[in-house]
Amino acid sequence: MSHNPLRSVLKVGSNTMVSRLLGFVRDVILARLFGAGEMADAFFVAFRVPNLFRRLFGEGAFSQSFVPVLGEYRTTRSPEETRAFVEDVAGWLALTLAVVTVVGMLAATAIVYAIAPGFAGNPAKFALTVELLRITFPYLFFISLVALAGGILNTYGRFTVPAFTPVFLNLSIIAAALWWAPHLAQPAVAVAWGVFAGGVLQILFQLPALKRVGHLRWPRLRRRDPGVLKVLRLMGPAAFGASVAQINLFLNTILASLVGANVVSYLYYSDRLVEFPLGVFGVALGTVVLPMLSRQAAEQSPQFRHTLDWALRLTWLIGLPATIGLLLLGGPLLISLFRYGAYTAQDARESYLSLLGYGLGILPIIAARVLAPAFYARQNTRTPVKFGMISVATNMVLSLILAWPLQQLGLALATSFAALVNAVLLGRRLYRDESYRPMPGWALFLAKSSGLAVLMGLLLYYFRGADSLWLALSMGERFLRLGVLILLAALLYLAGAWLLGVQEIRELLHRRLPHAG
Repeated sequence: MSHNPLRSVLKVGSNTMVSRLLGFVRDVILARLFGAGEMADAFFVAFRVPNLFRRLFGEGAFSQSFVPVLGEYRTTRSPEETRAFVEDVAGWLALTLAVVTVVGMLAATAIVYAIAPGFAGNPAKFALTVELLRITFPYLFFISLVALAGGILNTYGRFTVPAFTPVFLNLSIIAAALWWAPHLAQPAVAVAWGVFAGGVLQILFQLPALKRVGHLRWPRLRRRDPGVLKVLRLMGPAAFGASVAQINLFLNTILASLVGANVVSYLYYSDRLVEFPLGVFGVALGTVVLPMLSRQAAEQSPQFRHTLDWALRLTWLIGLPATIGLLLLGGPLLISLFRYGAYTAQDARESYLSLLGYGLGILPIIAARVLAPAFYARQNTRTPVKFGMISVATNMVLSLILAWPLQQLGLALATSFAALVNAVLLGRRLYRDESYRPMPGWALFLAKSSGLAVLMGLLLYYFRGADSLWLALSMGERFLRLGVLILLAALLYLAGAWLLGVQEIRELLHRRLPHAG
């Protein structure tokens, strides 16, 4: 692993940013193609199902349970035993995924009835959703194997390839939308096949990197490897704990299909904007922190607390201005990115309501992605799953209360509040167990960073302008104005933090981390 964790975070974040920017290009094209109508609703629901199962079987849950055990094998076992362990895990994971994928495709009609009951009143929309789900469901198989490969590479300190891999999904969807979809009566079918192809391309891209670290081996099925049993025991609770946010979105999808027309699409477009800071920074930080904490927990190192404190300060330092910026520039962002073709000005206004609700969840979601690995690193998956259940119950109750009077805004607010509950419970337990204590200087750090974030917000509010101004601009003028505003806000925040002596900013700009050895 890299001796400079901050550099690893920046490396993962920069590669993830490439994928997220391509994701915006993809969504601009989909907005032109689908707008926020029936076809958009059908595709977004169909794509959300394999994404949920991806979190259950792949990325989050698998990494949280597999990486600590793999790290233990690297430390205490021979290279050959470690390779055998990986082969066994790959075999059982692939078999499970194959069964789930086949069952999911066969049960597509029942799944759509379960997750989007509101679609049943529109037979054409319902049938299209079922067809798209059958095409996209195998994506679960491929992307979960991608998560296995990514977990191996991250454990060996090879962060670049896993972080860049999602680029191929976006490229595949973009290609299908631009060159195949216009020739079909149902353009969404082409985009669904783009998702399928993207899954295949992602696993193929990781194979050479796996070979370089000595783990490009055929999967096998043995029942005696204790490491596999440990992964399975950890993965059960971790699957729920790591996918709390996705389960909340899943519940929102059910209600969104019931409370109003196109609400599924409004939630999707706003969620895409919120996922940018969550993906670029939150995922990068969580990806790098888990192997660090796993190693420090195995060594019983006092650096464990320092690493957790450093990650939480970075969460606040970047998450707060990201939240303020997204809430203030949400309208211009939605107009600049999506207000073309079938996506109307009214769609942008409606999407902004859900963006307000989702935006408030940025900080707690990133914080939970930092705090949960502190439990997983010590192979404790039960505590996060218990708090995850409380979070899901909170989201469900609030969603039922707020969905009908506030529609997409109410659903988004429920998700953000549930994320806050999850983060607070995780942090309180770590503090109670003396696994974490804030390092000196937090009060001054909070005062400086919060004051600068407020100043940045005032700058954006003053120069933002009304939505009517943005609607009158051309695409080029919109992006130029948006880029200037974001650049000015970032310069004000960074320069102010530098002048006020916010040490974390200086560490960030110099790519160094004094506390992590």
